[in-house]
Amino acid sequence: MSAATATHASAPAGAGDLTAVPLALYVHLPWCVRKCPYCDFNSHQLKSARPERGYVDALLADLERDAPLVAGRTVETVFFGGGTPSLFSPEDYARLLAGVRARIELAADAEITLEANPGAVERGAFAGYRDAGINRVSLGVQSFSPVALERLGRVHGVDDVYASVEELHTAGLVNFNLDLMYALPQQSLAEAHADLAAACRLGPAHLSYYQLTLEPGTVFHARPPALPDEDTAWAMHLEGRAALAQAGFERYEVSAYARPGRQCRHNLNYWRFGDYLGIGAGAHGKITTSLPAGILRTEKPKQPRDFLAHVTGGGASPAVRRPIAVADLPFEFMLNALRLDAGFAAAEFAARTGLDPATLAPALDAAQRRGLLTPTTTGWRPTELGARFLNDLQASFLP
Repeated sequence: MSAATATHASAPAGAGDLTAVPLALYVHLPWCVRKCPYCDFNSHQLKSARPERGYVDALLADLERDAPLVAGRTVETVFFGGGTPSLFSPEDYARLLAGVRARIELAADAEITLEANPGAVERGAFAGYRDAGINRVSLGVQSFSPVALERLGRVHGVDDVYASVEELHTAGLVNFNLDLMYALPQQSLAEAHADLAAACRLGPAHLSYYQLTLEPGTVFHARPPALPDEDTAWAMHLEGRAALAQAGFERYEVSAYARPGRQCRHNLNYWRFGDYLGIGAGAHGKITTSLPAGILRTEKPKQPRDFLAHVTGGGASPAVRRPIAVADLPFEFMLNALRLDAGFAAAEFAARTGLDPATLAPALDAAQRRGLLTPTTTGWRPTELGARFLNDLQASFLP
């Protein structure tokens, strides 16, 4: 099947209907006990016993400003990310979620995720988070090796991981993810396999298994540790996929594995080019006001003090709202959708961008000739080669 045949199968009828674009809410809580040397996220070391007390009020004020952008629409997922969101108390989240519901509509079955670090959760807190409305937890484990955790600058130990998971099960929060990295400093293939085996024994619903990379602006980038070579890292990836498949996890995205029905709905919304409000210091968002010319990228002031000043009206660093050029929409869509093993449907491209899928035909045909893409009954998906050289595949859709 040619690209032209596949894409003409679904014209952008109804492309102006914003109900076809799902909506999520991302909330950024930027403080950590200590900044990890590999982390390039917007996180700041906590300099007091607890985070800024006025931050929850600032988050709600930020949401109040953005709510008119999504009037009449329903939020399907909420994600509290960081930083270390588990530094905030269950009472903070109860107040925050009550304030969210007072300003925008949350779906009755909304997935509400809290990122947590094993060394930054008070005993019994998970039951409190559950009562506040949290129904999914993502736990930043990274490794089960004490030596590896020390090299990564983590503040928790292996015993903290086991204690946290036990509390998750006790609290009934069985829909939890474990973050795990491979190709760690001086890590062997056997050690990477042992980490995965230990993670699977804890019974998570979801695993994020991703390679450590040296990102600009981090301590590791400035002073690189000794990492496994490319061939060893690739072997860790392949053996990890096989081990996770044997344990009942299906890979559905480059680094995301889930048991049946437990894919992360919030992250799927990103990868399918859905909309999301971003509130909090440095939070990014994407909001569709019309199609195809009214898709906005939003960004809040990065420094917590600037963000707090911004929401009180005294800040010199304003929020940014930048429209995505129509010519850039194919690349913006593919940057996300091609991370998915299942790829994308032509109808989904039309619904999210307002563009005729036939406009993709030249790039799709070229990628197919290179062996990077293959057609499906509804659209296209990356081949194994395309998934391995994903950056090249994504770049082929640049305007």
